[in-house]
Amino acid sequence: MNEELYAEEADDGDEVEYYAIRPNKTRIKQEIAGVHAMAEEITQLSASHIAEFELPESIEQALLEAAKMGQNSARKRLLKYITAQLRNIDLEPIQEKLARMKNQSAHAVREHHQIERWRNVLVADTGTQQLTKLISEFPNADTQHIRQLQRNAQKEAKEAKPPKSARLLYQYLKELISGVE
Repeated sequence: MNEELYAEEADDGDEVEYYAIRPNKTRIKQEIAGVHAMAEEITQLSASHIAEFELPESIEQALLEAAKMGQNSARKRLLKYITAQLRNIDLEPIQEKLARMKNQSAHAVREHHQIERWRNVLVADTGTQQLTKLISEFPNADTQHIRQLQRNAQKEAKEAKPPKSARLLYQYLKELISGVE
């Protein structure tokens, strides 16, 4: 336990009395709940992502085992064990790595939606207004290639053909946007 000792001197200077100050129970429970939530979150990751945390082997094996289990009492007991083990190690690097993984995932989703919006806008645009906006935002874009893909995708959409050119347009936009950011 993290007990701290405080000295209190008597007014007459004769004796020094020591008092043990215990940590706040509520704070301890909140810390345990936070570690438990983090353990639960890690079990949702793939085995390769769990391995990236470079945890002690016993904790890593327990996390992998918990990931395979359903929502039952055995899993709850295993998560309690994992939580207790995690409390004995430095959690800061683990929390940072988990935050980075979440951030990368959110960034990928945001980028995917941006690319889909551009593709849909370009396919729906009959003029060159949206293409001009795209080129102003991404000056290194190959205008001729995009225009060709745009025309082919519009033609496929009009004739109800499979969207081969729309997929190619998406792939090109993905390369273009990922290269910029």
